[in-house]
Amino acid sequence: MKLKEYLKQIRQVRIHQKGDPVERTVAEELLKTLKNHAVIQSVDSSAMKPEAGNFYVAVLTDSLKKNFLERGVKLPSEKEWVFFSADESGCCWLLSSKSYFLYTAFSYVMERLLEYDISHLKKWQCEMSFSIEKSTFDIFLTQYARLIRNFSREQYIREYARLGFTHIEVNALAAPTPYEQGVTGEFYPDFYTYCPALDQFVTSRLNQGTYPSKYLRSNCNRLKKNARLAVQYGLTPGLLCFEPRSVPESLIQRYPTLRGARVDHPFRSFKPRYNLSIAHPIVQKHYAELLTNLLTEVPELEFLTIWTNDSGAGFEYTKSLYVGRNGGAYLVREWKDDEEIARAAASNTINFLRLLRDAASRHNPRFRIITRMEPFYGERQYLWPELKDKIDVEVNSLLAKGWESNYPHPQYPDIDVLGSAYHNTLWEKEREPMEELQSRRSHCFFYHSFCTHTNHEPLLGIPFPWLTYEKLLASYKLNIRTLAHLGGIQPPDKVPYAVNQEIFCLFQFDPELDIDKAILGIASRYVGEEYAEDLVKGWQLVEQAIRHFTPLPLYSNYGLVWQRLLVRPLVPDIDRIPEEERAFYEKFMCTSVHNPNRIDLARDVLFELVSRDYARKAYMRIDDYVWKPMEAAIEMFKQSMDETKSSGSGKAYRAFEDQYYRTRALRYLCETLRNTAVWIYAVHEHLDSSDPQDKARCLNLLEKMNEREVRNCKELIKLWKEAPVEWMIISGSVETPFIHGENFAELLEKKIALMEKHKGDKPNIDPGYMFRIKNNPYN
Repeated sequence: MKLKEYLKQIRQVRIHQKGDPVERTVAEELLKTLKNHAVIQSVDSSAMKPEAGNFYVAVLTDSLKKNFLERGVKLPSEKEWVFFSADESGCCWLLSSKSYFLYTAFSYVMERLLEYDISHLKKWQCEMSFSIEKSTFDIFLTQYARLIRNFSREQYIREYARLGFTHIEVNALAAPTPYEQGVTGEFYPDFYTYCPALDQFVTSRLNQGTYPSKYLRSNCNRLKKNARLAVQYGLTPGLLCFEPRSVPESLIQRYPTLRGARVDHPFRSFKPRYNLSIAHPIVQKHYAELLTNLLTEVPELEFLTIWTNDSGAGFEYTKSLYVGRNGGAYLVREWKDDEEIARAAASNTINFLRLLRDAASRHNPRFRIITRMEPFYGERQYLWPELKDKIDVEVNSLLAKGWESNYPHPQYPDIDVLGSAYHNTLWEKEREPMEELQSRRSHCFFYHSFCTHTNHEPLLGIPFPWLTYEKLLASYKLNIRTLAHLGGIQPPDKVPYAVNQEIFCLFQFDPELDIDKAILGIASRYVGEEYAEDLVKGWQLVEQAIRHFTPLPLYSNYGLVWQRLLVRPLVPDIDRIPEEERAFYEKFMCTSVHNPNRIDLARDVLFELVSRDYARKAYMRIDDYVWKPMEAAIEMFKQSMDETKSSGSGKAYRAFEDQYYRTRALRYLCETLRNTAVWIYAVHEHLDSSDPQDKARCLNLLEKMNEREVRNCKELIKLWKEAPVEWMIISGSVETPFIHGENFAELLEKKIALMEKHKGDKPNIDPGYMFRIKNNPYN
């Protein structure tokens, strides 16, 4: 008898009357699956006994464990696990060691085991590969892409639970834009839209009245709803905040002796921004009260991740503050050497993290504080030994110094990467510092990323399942049991064929899986066995193209949107376009008016993004190795789409159609990046060369690049109009510097017109662009 037939005899689904909310969620969804007259019964521990016709759903408790031991049933104990049994009497048990794996186990049984013969499933148990898989910087649920159109938060959170995630960040601003007040023409306030700080949800006695109560209440209500949805599906909710973040100047005017560090970026902001001095005991009480008040409002929260020294946040006197080591009056006096200042800054930082941990622990002893190591490159030697007792870290690598990239690109050993799908390996050397941290009762969460953010933003649903698997396997082999997935998952209603995250789900249950068989199995579910190999072949070609792509720093991840690369004209002299004609995209660029990036794609503020030599290497490698497999994948998906349409296989047709349009979108995105590399090389080479033949070659490169990019934009417009799938992140409300709006195709039309109008301009970059000011009295 198959399991799906066996389940028809179930008449009662029993859950513990004082059990976890996820138990009821699973019970209710089980009833929908059973489609019979079964009912849910809430019972006490004494009624959780084997009886025919009952299906028990539970997170393990001490009494239930004793019940099983008395019956001679041995459950795994060391790692986190899930358990399912169906005995001859007609009684079923679905158990998990932790609440966050119960829904995962239920989904696995319902999706993958119903066709199994019951004789093979009398007792099925599985240890989970990763004990914690947390979300970090979820662009859809909590960060800047939360504005994506027609977004279902519950469906999205449910998908997290189905896949095998355990912890999820839930703090987001309710409004499209932050409250932060700026200066006319300044971009800086927009950075406050993500990782909202504690004071965006509740107040303390110190800062009461600083923010409008309606604004705080709206944010807090959004946080509460997210947290309770998470708990409903067994997930552990928490926070991701930039801290200590700047506060409005009005608060510092009230308490001028509490002024802390200047934390803004001098090039990107038009006014200084300061936080409160966390070395001051009054400020320490303020932060403890903020977190206490928040936990009173939302007691479900169990972790707080701190990002810092960026986006209006920073610790006093740390080296990576944008304006250098600075802070309030209470930490270290002037004229001390760098070592003494670093030691004081590290001590101040760890004291703040302990303060938050201890304040939260009074509400919830399980509460953990997590931070990143990169910003503390100047204080690491003093900070690292003090990380202990539920003060955890998130990292790409424990071996990196600051923000350096230290792992090789999977295809090009001469290119270093860190983070993104290209970071698909981990060295054995990572084990020693990880185990050292674990010995101090703290976790190390290693980043990985198999979705949109850091990879192909703003595209949705790009497949690279083998790269995904390689990073998971590398982590597992190092005995890493705590992971942090960066950027959120694919929204399930927009990406129905999210093969990368399906690989993660399978890996959670079976780290020894045969990856090729697993991918073929997923393909079979999507298109049926008859067409599965064709789908796999298409994925192989897409991933071959991705693996051979040479990423452009910043542009190859979120910077493509932030710098509006898809809609800004790639002309030889951007400065020749009048400012009013550039306003359609510059208004939403993540940049200030004097940033040289506006006219020079190789630079951003005071640093070089992409060198001329790297750009040449990039576009040549893309031309040599990316287009052939990419075009082959598009052609294969198109042929399979046509074939399945003709054969009447609607299920397979829809899957191939989906992959066809997404791969075309990837093709066009890669083309824009390739053309950006050509622009950087050809414009700078033309300006620096004195050889007439070399200059002529550069002009020819730019002319051909112009033709290609215009054609590429026309294809993007065509894709926008005809694609039946949602292949791109688009705002359902307002356009911001972090997300495109419904006018995307209109902006592409404007780009095309400007590129055709200015294609013959002579290459030029004004080296004094950043020094321009309006109404210059010396002109």
